[in-house]
Amino acid sequence: MVSLHRKLLLWLLLPQLILWLAGGVATYRLAASYANRAIDASLAQTSRTLLRQVKPIDQGLLIDFPRAAQDVLEADPNDRLMYTVSTPPGRFILGNGNLPPPPPAASQQLDVPYFYDAKVAPQPGATGASKQMRIAALYVAFGDISSPKQTMLVQVARSSANREELARAILADTLLPLSALVLLMSMIVWAGIRAGLAPLARLRREVESRAPDDLTPLKLDLAPVELRSLAGALNDLLASVQHQVGAQKRFIGDAAHQLRTPLAGLKSQTRLALEAATDDDQRSRLALVHQSATRSAHLVAQLLTLARAEPGSAPVLERTQFDLRRFAQDIVVQLVPRGLRAGVDLGFEDDEGAEPVPVQANSLLLREALTNLIDNAIQYAGHGAEITVKVRRDGASALLVVEDDGPGIPEADRARVFERFFRATYQGDGCGLGLAIVKEIVERHSGSVTLEEVQPHGLRVLIRLPPEA
Repeated sequence: MVSLHRKLLLWLLLPQLILWLAGGVATYRLAASYANRAIDASLAQTSRTLLRQVKPIDQGLLIDFPRAAQDVLEADPNDRLMYTVSTPPGRFILGNGNLPPPPPAASQQLDVPYFYDAKVAPQPGATGASKQMRIAALYVAFGDISSPKQTMLVQVARSSANREELARAILADTLLPLSALVLLMSMIVWAGIRAGLAPLARLRREVESRAPDDLTPLKLDLAPVELRSLAGALNDLLASVQHQVGAQKRFIGDAAHQLRTPLAGLKSQTRLALEAATDDDQRSRLALVHQSATRSAHLVAQLLTLARAEPGSAPVLERTQFDLRRFAQDIVVQLVPRGLRAGVDLGFEDDEGAEPVPVQANSLLLREALTNLIDNAIQYAGHGAEITVKVRRDGASALLVVEDDGPGIPEADRARVFERFFRATYQGDGCGLGLAIVKEIVERHSGSVTLEEVQPHGLRVLIRLPPEA
C-alpha cells in the first residue's frame, strides 16, 4: 500500500526527473551545436588560409607552402589537422591525406564553405581505425581570359573528438548547477509535502492514541479546510455514537434500577410463601421461584455496577487516597460469614509489620471489584476450598491478589472470561458479569488484571494498580 506522502512525492519528483533528463539532452545538443559552430568557423578560416598558399599563374598554379606553414597547420599532435587541395575536384595536388569528397547533395556554391561529417581512413603506413571527422569543403574558381575557368576544391578536416569533448564539458558545466538546483527543489518539495501533511499525521496520532471508549470531539483548529471538514464529519459520527451509547447505558441503568424494587419484593414474598407452605411439591416450586428471583436480583445489581464502572458513566472519577492493605482486609472480614456458609476457608494474608500500600482510587468501585472476585471464588472454588487475599508492593505499583485452590479455569477459556455474559462453567448462580465488571473497574483505574494457574490446581487473580490509580 503506497502512502499519500510517497504518492505525492512521486508525482512531484518524477516530472522533475523527466525534465532534468530532457534538459540534459537539450543541453548536450545545444552544446554540440555551439561546438560545431566554433569548429566550423576555425575550419573555414583554415581553408581560406590554405587557399592563399595556392596562387594561379599563367598556364598553371604556384604553390607557396613552406615547411613553417605546414608545421603551423599540423601543430597539435593529439588532433592533427588534415587538408587536401584538388583541381579539378578529386585530383590531388596538395595535402597530407585523401579526404572523402562532399556528398552528392552538397551545394557547390563557389567561395562558400560547406561542412559535413565523414569517416576518414588512416594515412598509408599509419595504424588505427577510421576516425569520424568534421570536414570543411570550399569550392573556388580560378583562371582568366587567356585560360579556361577551372574549379579548385580545398578541404580541411579535424577530428570530431574535440567537438564531443567540448560538448561534454559544456554539458557538465550546465548540468552540475542544474542537478544541484533539482536536488534543492526536491528537498523543498519533500519538506513542503511533510509540512502540508502534518495535520493529517496529527489527526492520525490523535485517533490512534485514543481509548476505544473515548468519544470526545477531535481538535484540529489549525488544520486546513479539507481536514477540518474531515474532522467535522468524524466529530458528527462520534457525537452520534456517543448519543447512542449514552442512551443504551441510560436504558440499562434505568431498567436495572426500576427492576430492583419489584425483584426485592418478589424475593420477600417467595420467602414468606416458603415459610407458610406445607405441601412439599408447593415448597419445591416456590424454592425454584425464589432461586430465580435471587439470580435476577444479582444480575440487576451487577448490571448497575457495570453501568457505574464504564467510563461514560462519569467523565471524572472521584478518587481518594487510602491504604489498600487495610481496605482489602476490611472487605475480607465482612465476607467471612458468607464464606463460612458456603463451607470455604476465606482469609487475608497479613504480614506483621508490613508497610501500608497507599493507592489513590475510587473506593466504591474498587470494593465492587474485590467483592466480585471473592464471590466468584466462593461460588466456584467448591466446598472445603481455601481462598486467600494478599496485598503487596510490586515496584511502584500495588498488587492485589485473590488466590484459591479450586478447579480453576481452563487455559483455553482464560482469554474469554472477561467478556460479558461468558461463563466457563454453568455451575453456580453466576451470570457471566463478575470478571467483566472487575476488568472495567481496573482499566478505569489505569491498571491491569491477569489470571494465573496455581499448582497443583487453583486460580490466582492479580490486580496491578499504579500509585495514583
